[in-house]
Amino acid sequence: MLVLCAFAFAARSTSGVVVDAQTLAPVAHAIVTDAQGVHHADEAGRFSLDDGAATVAVRAPGYLRTTASVAPDGALKIALTPFRPRAVYLSAYGVTNTALRDAAVALTDHTAVNALVIDMKGDRGMTPYRSAARDTIGASAHVGEHAPSVKDFQAIVDALHRRRLYLIARIVVFKDDPLALAHPEWTVRDATGHPWHDRENLQWMDPFSQDVWRHNIEVAQEAARAGFDEIQFDYVRFPDAGGLRFSQPNTRENRTAAIVGFLHAARARLAPYNVFVSADIFGYVCWNLDDTAIGQQLETLSAPLDYISPMLYPSGFTWGLPGCTNPVADPEQIVRRSLHEAKQRTGLPGVRFRPWLQAFRDYAFDRREFDATAIRAQTKAADEAGTDGWMLWNPRNRYDAADLPR
Repeated sequence: MLVLCAFAFAARSTSGVVVDAQTLAPVAHAIVTDAQGVHHADEAGRFSLDDGAATVAVRAPGYLRTTASVAPDGALKIALTPFRPRAVYLSAYGVTNTALRDAAVALTDHTAVNALVIDMKGDRGMTPYRSAARDTIGASAHVGEHAPSVKDFQAIVDALHRRRLYLIARIVVFKDDPLALAHPEWTVRDATGHPWHDRENLQWMDPFSQDVWRHNIEVAQEAARAGFDEIQFDYVRFPDAGGLRFSQPNTRENRTAAIVGFLHAARARLAPYNVFVSADIFGYVCWNLDDTAIGQQLETLSAPLDYISPMLYPSGFTWGLPGCTNPVADPEQIVRRSLHEAKQRTGLPGVRFRPWLQAFRDYAFDRREFDATAIRAQTKAADEAGTDGWMLWNPRNRYDAADLPR
């Protein structure tokens, strides 16, 4: 993963170059972090630090992160290993259930799967471990006595890393019923001023609340300290419902500022851990020119994120696309065209995107199963778009190796 070569070294400075471990070509704009903060390599992969750092941490989209010790008499040549995560999802129940977890890990022996997305705070506010951040703020008391949890979650993380799995911590942000019960003053309100509940009878937190921001970042820091390679924020948006009340006016400008502001704040607080930062967005955000009334404006997301993860489930495209009225009949087209649209609008390369793909039964059109043909059509489209891999969503955490690409 890491190559160090000694060159001339200035007494109080560090200089170096970041290269691709396979091609030795420079990695442009790699992110270099030391004790003094975050720096960026130039177009030629070169960087210079003035603080005489003992170690530097480096990452770049499309590569594994790494850390290098600085030799006292030389500069650094840091080689990053190319890597594209191909992940399946495990909920808090899935990762704490030995059978489901082992089945997901076994996929790495016979399929292209090399990564896991694991709920560190899921849709119902549950964590698979004892969270000090949740305890301190009072949310843990409201998750229910049967919430999944293991005493030594760190041992599970360490074991998964020994299997050379790339680990992504999924954190559901503004949909958080336990936090709402602990702090109703931070919740979204309905038109009458009462706490609002969504179609699942769950409460949401006000995306303008700095207290809510702070708490979710603290959960993210717990995941980073546990050793996760990436922090992925989900439900980082406003509710998709009308007539709601927030602590600030519900305008497009305010919404997008809140979402981007939270992501920038999280990125800054997570910088010392050298973790990748990503966020999930609605699939239609790739197409809508506004913020989809939820604060997700595609063009604003590149700065605070390493990876943008559109949820390109064909079942979610209930209005279809121009020329495609039955998305589940042509899942490849949904993925291919949506990624093309996102890249065209943002000017970002494919490696800055990693889509969520459908590995569950359709719920919006004809209830068809998404079998090997449908799943592989999606993964093929993602690979051909040059994305940073892909992620498969199945809420039951059950994946058939025969359905997955090799």
